[in-house]
Amino acid sequence: MRILLAGGSGTLGQRVRELLTAEGHQVSGLGRGAANELRADLLDRDAVLRAVDGLRFDVVVHAATALAGQSLARHQSMAGTNALRLEGTPHLIEAARATDARRFISESMMFGYGYGDHHGALVTEDSTPFGPRGSNAWLERHVGAMRAKEELTFGTDGIEGVALRFGLFHGAGVTDTTVLPMLRKRSLPVVAEHGMLLSWVSVADAAAAVTAAVRNGRAGRAYNIADDTPVSFGAHVRAVAEAFGAPRPMTVPLWMLRATPLAHTVLSTDLRLSNARARAELGWVPTHASSLDAVRALAAARRPAAVRAA
Repeated sequence: MRILLAGGSGTLGQRVRELLTAEGHQVSGLGRGAANELRADLLDRDAVLRAVDGLRFDVVVHAATALAGQSLARHQSMAGTNALRLEGTPHLIEAARATDARRFISESMMFGYGYGDHHGALVTEDSTPFGPRGSNAWLERHVGAMRAKEELTFGTDGIEGVALRFGLFHGAGVTDTTVLPMLRKRSLPVVAEHGMLLSWVSVADAAAAVTAAVRNGRAGRAYNIADDTPVSFGAHVRAVAEAFGAPRPMTVPLWMLRATPLAHTVLSTDLRLSNARARAELGWVPTHASSLDAVRALAAARRPAAVRAA
């Protein structure tokens, strides 16, 4: 198929492009980066429509975010991604219409179910409403942007909308390039365990879910894309430190993170996703049961051959 990929130069997008190309699809990246075949700022409607003028696609994938280089400690770090969801999505929907695309696949996120304590419940796509109003103005900006993106994905006549609600990313391109350097600089504290678990997914598995949605996704359906086993943030980060031989992270009380309000909010959230629908309908299965297993496997693969053989 002919696929228009917004966000193709990002960590997820690069892997999506590799998998789709390997399956024989023709992929055209759309974005500002030099790696894209079609150059346009997704927030510029006219530029987006000029970039696709005269072209035809079967599928549009919206995987564009603005998270690269962001610490995600403060609410302001989400502003660029919120804009891409709120303003960029309508432009891509127009591009889908202009190019006769019949399917629109959206990157979404588990926090669209709402930040905060979900009290240990296993969240399915039907059990918990997506996009509840945020409990304060900042959280409404984040959740509202996720809500709006899905509403456009599912509410456009003539377009088969599919949304993929990802857990927190780990794996190559995240664990080794973001988490590990912060650990080595002693700049990534964790909080004392307090029963809050989060869902995770490797970048590679997330990309595989996109390709599965291209093949098998059902119109009007959302899919939770997460490892089988939820893991606390602290357990995940400590596993990275142990597996890669980095300094063990400092443990601090949760209240100390109030100066970094987005981080405080995330670490006050208990959100555990069920991936049963993705398994049943997409034929998607995570490579590892948990992020802890994946971290150890990644570290083992990165060790020199002589050390692995010893």
